[in-house]
Amino acid sequence: MTKLRTAIVGCGKVGHLHARALSKSPESVFVAVCGRDLKRTQQFAATHKVKPYCDVEEMILKEGVQALAICTPHPLHAFHAVRAAKAGVHLLIEKPLASSLADCDAILDTAKAHGVKVGMISQRRFYAPCARVKKAIEDGKLGRPILGSVTMYGWRDEAYYRSDPWRGSWRGEGGGVLVNQAPHQLDLLHWYMGEVEELFGFWANLNHPYIEVEDTAVAVLRFKNGALGNIMVSNSQNPALYGRVYVHGSNGASIGVQCDGGAMFIAGMSNMAEPPINDLWTIPGEAELLKKWQKEDTDLFLSINPIDYYYELQISDFLKAVMAGRDSSIPGVEGRKTAEIFEALYRSQREQKPIKFPLAAESDRNGSQGRCTAAWCS
Repeated sequence: MTKLRTAIVGCGKVGHLHARALSKSPESVFVAVCGRDLKRTQQFAATHKVKPYCDVEEMILKEGVQALAICTPHPLHAFHAVRAAKAGVHLLIEKPLASSLADCDAILDTAKAHGVKVGMISQRRFYAPCARVKKAIEDGKLGRPILGSVTMYGWRDEAYYRSDPWRGSWRGEGGGVLVNQAPHQLDLLHWYMGEVEELFGFWANLNHPYIEVEDTAVAVLRFKNGALGNIMVSNSQNPALYGRVYVHGSNGASIGVQCDGGAMFIAGMSNMAEPPINDLWTIPGEAELLKKWQKEDTDLFLSINPIDYYYELQISDFLKAVMAGRDSSIPGVEGRKTAEIFEALYRSQREQKPIKFPLAAESDRNGSQGRCTAAWCS
């Protein structure tokens, strides 16, 4: 097998990023797109020279789809993923894997039962400065990680939430900054620090009265290896500031990455404002390498379209893994870990206590994560 017949479900802004990558990938024959709105789907299909459908199962059957990118709003991921997996189609799912653990488990269990691979988009793992942090940890250059932190300050205005009808509601988006903007940084945190033992947190809507979901969340964590951590994420800082993940080691050394700078990226609406860089590096004998790495990473950033470039890297990695019969670099189980963190934070506020890991899915979807409003739960 030299190429896979690929398709997309979801014709929104991020769908165009996947379409461009699938069209360029040497492992892909991009054949079709599925969307709820026929006219919009036809326009999307015409732009990318593929066939339009409004039913995912019909598309899979008629076009012989082998791998599907799911780019719908988060609460709809499981609906399409389960149907595609039952048809034997491999799944690459936009972050987060799903907006609840129940949906994550439905995706992963169905995929396992039908022998298909699941990958989750988290392209920041492919950034050189992010990978550099991971390698330093694996090489033991910090001793062992003892403290990890995520800080993500961004800004989302009313125009952003009006740009798509599903944004800003519990039913349509499944959550706010935790579910939509922070999963990339949360993914890096558990990639670096390992499994979480327990979490205590709070969330709030501080200055976005026209939406239902949270715009700010904070948490403290204890990891299974004894390390501690904290999370501080918000969409309430204007202008946007940065997204950073730092790791501190038992030998006193500290390293980190600014994976988002200047302004937070909005798929289909803006480009990356600043290059991802390592902005903290105190490993003995390596601190002087920081400026060299920053120049290398900046030069690469300026020589490419960074949005398309990293999508192309991850999508190619996923398709190659499918063809080789192995898991991709970021399998679906990694996406469940991220969902477990944000669901634990919602539950912690609801129950006013630390939440122990691992978390099982709750069967009562309406309000089960402590994030419902009266309007949603009525």
